Amino acid sequence: MAQIAAENARAEAAASSGANPAPLGLSAFALTTFVLSCVNAGFLIPQGTGGNIVVGLALFYGGLAQLLAGMWEFRSGNTFGATAFSSFGAFWLAYGTILLPGTGVLDALTKANVFHPAAGIFLLAWAIFTFLMLLGSLRINLALIALFLFLTLTFLALAIGELGGGVNFQIIGGWLGIVTALIAWYTALAGILSSAKSVFTLPVWPRG
Repeated sequence: MAQIAAENARAEAAASSGANPAPLGLSAFALTTFVLSCVNAGFLIPQGTGGNIVVGLALFYGGLAQLLAGMWEFRSGNTFGATAFSSFGAFWLAYGTILLPGTGVLDALTKANVFHPAAGIFLLAWAIFTFLMLLGSLRINLALIALFLFLTLTFLALAIGELGGGVNFQIIGGWLGIVTALIAWYTALAGILSSAKSVFTLPVWPRG
């Protein structure tokens, strides 16, 4: 029994000394969001072109890496972080699968002439989920509140654009997404600097 107790204690100590997965999840989310949002906003490239460049990022960085960060948050006991990273990792995996040639999803929706309303419902559902996460972030810190607020607005603008609002809403959603990505990068850097015990840190303004 003493040996079992000692092994459990060592396992708990190893788990508690694990790295913080949040900066990875935030960085994966930020970079993938930034690239797609540049496409939507027409920043540096013509608006609406080059969307397939995000497929690899959506599957491997925004998708797989963020999903792994969510699983590690479960292990650390952070329900909010686990739910957020796992869910948005799954979002990017789903989005990448839709665009991935050979899956047939995009072709089927396009041939049936229902791609835009279907994409609108897809994005609207994610806007609702993101708003729920915004409510969950209200007692954590202002950086996360700003992140989920702008992400909610991003999904909402893109959903309106797909549901008949036109290209202007897609452009607005693109710029909102760029702001969201910058906030996510800032929050990730704050976590990295804190974990690395850097000579300077970035405030995230914790709430009580």
